[in-house]
Amino acid sequence: MTVVAALYVDPHGVYSGLDGVEVWDETKDARLYAGPWPVVAHPPCGRWCQLASVNEKRWGAKIGDDGGCFQAALKAVERWGGVLEHPAYSLAWSAFGLPRPGRGGWTTSLTRPGMSIELSQSAYGHPARKRTWLYYVGPKVWALEQRDPRGELVVGAGIHSGEAAGRGRIEKAAASATPEAFRDVLLELARAA
Repeated sequence: MTVVAALYVDPHGVYSGLDGVEVWDETKDARLYAGPWPVVAHPPCGRWCQLASVNEKRWGAKIGDDGGCFQAALKAVERWGGVLEHPAYSLAWSAFGLPRPGRGGWTTSLTRPGMSIELSQSAYGHPARKRTWLYYVGPKVWALEQRDPRGELVVGAGIHSGEAAGRGRIEKAAASATPEAFRDVLLELARAA
């Protein structure tokens, strides 16, 4: 089994305790990962998300000032192969010249080795839509099925919060959690790299 390095993850979360997964959390400093295994990277998103400008005005948290986490994750994915996950419309995509995902398939660019796609984590069991962009570097590309828990195909723009969907308010920990089924897809992508 190919070992995968899970970067910027909770040491007690869905990646911990799995065979063939080396967890790189805050204490291990994922920015220092130097290979040799493919990666699944979940760099912090608060300074890159759609609300980053609001956070900057309110708290002084500069857009993109994440201590080099996104850049290090991107370098690791492009060097060792694997996948980087961030919220849809992440400002990091344009800052680093990544191919902007289209809905329904992978997109590429002439300047980067990888490809991007937009997915909804609700198709993998998340209680909210949680639209996500992936940047993947590896030789194998296939369709990623996107169906919600009711079996309906998840396409296009949609609601993000569970409350807006009539499912009740989602607590912060649950909102940021990665569903196991989604984790398995990311690990599969990394191992294919």
